[in-house]
Amino acid sequence: MPALACPIPPGYAFSGESTLPLVPETFSGTTCSLLGTNISSNLIINQPQLPTTTCHWSPSLSETLYKISGWGAPYFSVNDSGNISVCPHGLSTLPHQEIDLMKVVKKVSEPKSSGGLGLPLPLIVRLPDVLKNRLETLQSAFDTAIQSQGYDSHYQGVYPVKCNQDRFIVEDIVEFGAPYGFGLEAGSKPELLLAMSCLCKGSPDAFLVCNGYKDAEYISLALVARKLHLNTVIVLEQEEELDLVIEISRKLDVRPVIGLRAKLRTKHAGHFGATSEYASMVVQAIRYACDRKFVKHPVICSESGRALVSHHSILIFEAVSATAAQAPSVASLGVDLEYFVEGLKDEAQSDYNNLTVAAMCRDYDTCLVYANQLKGHCVEQFKEGNLGLEHLAAVDGLCEILAKTTGVFDAVRTYHVNLSVFTSIPDFWGIGQQFPIVPIHRLDEKPGVKGVLSDLTCDSDGKIDKFISGESSLPLHELEGGGPVHGGGNSGGGYYLGMFLGGAYQEALGGLHNLFGGPSVVRVSQSDGPHSFAVTRAVPGLSCAEVLRVMQHEPEFMFETLKHRAEECGHGGSSSDEEEEHDEIELAQRATLVSGLACSFHNMPYLATTACPSYVNTGGCCYDSNKSGVVGCEDEQWTYCCA
Repeated sequence: MPALACPIPPGYAFSGESTLPLVPETFSGTTCSLLGTNISSNLIINQPQLPTTTCHWSPSLSETLYKISGWGAPYFSVNDSGNISVCPHGLSTLPHQEIDLMKVVKKVSEPKSSGGLGLPLPLIVRLPDVLKNRLETLQSAFDTAIQSQGYDSHYQGVYPVKCNQDRFIVEDIVEFGAPYGFGLEAGSKPELLLAMSCLCKGSPDAFLVCNGYKDAEYISLALVARKLHLNTVIVLEQEEELDLVIEISRKLDVRPVIGLRAKLRTKHAGHFGATSEYASMVVQAIRYACDRKFVKHPVICSESGRALVSHHSILIFEAVSATAAQAPSVASLGVDLEYFVEGLKDEAQSDYNNLTVAAMCRDYDTCLVYANQLKGHCVEQFKEGNLGLEHLAAVDGLCEILAKTTGVFDAVRTYHVNLSVFTSIPDFWGIGQQFPIVPIHRLDEKPGVKGVLSDLTCDSDGKIDKFISGESSLPLHELEGGGPVHGGGNSGGGYYLGMFLGGAYQEALGGLHNLFGGPSVVRVSQSDGPHSFAVTRAVPGLSCAEVLRVMQHEPEFMFETLKHRAEECGHGGSSSDEEEEHDEIELAQRATLVSGLACSFHNMPYLATTACPSYVNTGGCCYDSNKSGVVGCEDEQWTYCCA
């Protein structure tokens, strides 16, 4: 089945007046002795300075900088406050219906005592209105193409639940698609069970397409779905499946509907730029093929996953700190350069001499060529055991000094974010897919920093250093107030970023690397309230206990073990009044310790952005320090909260 393609987002575009790229610096001081034996006393390196400017900046310039119209239209834009704004109904959204993402974050993350939901970040914001608009846009595109080309049948799409099997997403698609007979596609037995259950509340004409390799149980289940008056189509993957279908259908006394998968001879290069461009081509191709053979025009069914759910889900996370890359100074190389030069072999010695001559001539391009050659030859010497580790580190530092001095060194900062790439953005790590990542606020300010994002995991792959269209850094703002403060805001608050177009596959593929569970999830619908939205569902992310239980650990017994150890570490049996008073203090301290351990099992694995010395939890359940079971600490129900 043809699938509706989602356009690849273009790269970030810096405006003409941007000063983000660092200005190349020149050699200063006594350049002739740059690479001589007295380099340490003659090389002067200027420290990298962040670009500063007083020129006017506006939200529209941020839209241009991050190319939001290229990947976010018609659902995302920057409002006058400098925040990312959601247009839940696409082009039909009225100004008063737009949803400010920062207001959503504030509502969700603020404590319950302040009228918020008290949910910790990271956070997935689901927008069912966007999902509904995507489905209606797809249906409208095919309906228009069918009418304009005189096609004698109609269009009925299906959603492949493998894209995102979340219950409320699947139920929304069935509900929104009921007027159009929109159905579901399943590729396994559990997916078939959930599709059957959901379609019982949908249109009786909606297709239930059964894909994937099948055993007798799978085929029996699909045929039972047909007996339940679901419009089931069994797509054969292997020839032997046909015999099973015939045999089991006779036993169940049901007439099966069978589909065949065909591999097309021709392929279309690239992605379609618009839904209506896409639908017209599909309808035209099918009509032409049928008319040539005088075949009745069939119902057109496309399997559309990413196109439906990508836009409706936004991952929001915080940057908690930032570190800047610093080029080393000559004094920090760690070895005397004269001693260093004497340790080089012929090839490396020649590279060093040529590097010195090029520096004296201010031929910076040639400098870099010989610097790279020098590094390569030194690595070879190190592998042969002829060069020490301190020498190898020194040549690395020397090359970085040259890169900075010639303007090649790029002082990109590393922003540490409260997120696990492996859990929340597995396609970036696994297949190198790039998603639009943008600050969701402060977009009325000019970003003066180039940064990459590093996650919480202890894995070097937990870093986002490639952005849409191959950009190696992201324009970012300086962190304010020394780091984020719970509650958000533009002054002294946290720094929040959003990853967009990630509604397909990321949650289904995410694992438990470092035992980081999934983010908190809220469902946000457009409403006529004062803030244009209502949080209709809110679910906290998995607690430490829940992710431990997934890996076959038993949190209750783990807690009892730690509680017992805490009791063993105490000292009792004192007789004097002073010692008894000391024991009472110690008992109180131990009780606090045990209580803190109990709540630690309940809290999310991610960083807590509020001070919590006594391990006070954020809601839900925690382990009772006097029992081995689970008890409620606060309100355990997450229903809805109107904003």
